[in-house]
Amino acid sequence: MVQTIGNPLTWGAKALGDAGKTAGEVATHLGSAADAEPQFRVLGLDDIRNALSLGWRDLMRFRSDVLALVFIYPIIGVALAFLAFERALLPMLFPLAAGFALLGPIASIGMYEISKQHEDTGSATWGSALSALRSRAVGPVMVLGSFMLMWFLLWMAAAFGVYSITLGPSMPESTFGFFQDVFTTAAGWNMILLGFAVGSVFAGVVLVVAAISFPMLIDRPVGLPLAVVTSVKVARENPGVMIIWGLVVAGLLAIATVPVFLGLVLVLPWLGHSTWHLYRLAVTYS
Repeated sequence: MVQTIGNPLTWGAKALGDAGKTAGEVATHLGSAADAEPQFRVLGLDDIRNALSLGWRDLMRFRSDVLALVFIYPIIGVALAFLAFERALLPMLFPLAAGFALLGPIASIGMYEISKQHEDTGSATWGSALSALRSRAVGPVMVLGSFMLMWFLLWMAAAFGVYSITLGPSMPESTFGFFQDVFTTAAGWNMILLGFAVGSVFAGVVLVVAAISFPMLIDRPVGLPLAVVTSVKVARENPGVMIIWGLVVAGLLAIATVPVFLGLVLVLPWLGHSTWHLYRLAVTYS
């Protein structure tokens, strides 16, 4: 039977339906069913450049920025509109922007699958991106994704705490006044420095736990514990490279948020594809 090419929303509805059917199987697939033991290699700066280059190639080949536009930007637009009409949440604008680094691995699941399908078959479609929700992967991905979401919420709470002890606890009276206080007062700079320090801890945990584990779960039925342990081992054996990778990710996301978050439509899928290739450069199977 000939398959027609559906739009992203059609694929999304089908994938969500398939995911709902497998909800009862989540616990079954948390453990490893892989027949090969993952090994990891020492990475260098050339591997980061290579991963970014291959990620950009995949982005241009499959135009996954369009997929990101359909699924990601409406969420961004709703968040921005809510912030615009609720001035009391203005101090959360910077933490929200920084939070994309924490939620990026979840948003990039489809990009991992596109790159994987291209490696396996030489071709891939937007439907491939949503087939990542198949029963084998959905359980571990849901559990790890839930951890990322809770970690993001904890970061937002911590960021509000930073604001409260520096510029707060009262809410800003105007948008202009808030930005003026942030950049022209000692309390504002204290908030920036303290927020950066706290945010680095949150981002560091995500980098160590999720940088390798998410694409690994999409690639093979290794199970959640083994995927997380492998991610931690890769970070431990390559601390300098992983720190630089984290800075590259943070820098690109920061640039992407400047034009009213529009750049995320391009940067998120680019980083998603690039993370897949970094995983493939870092992990082999015996």
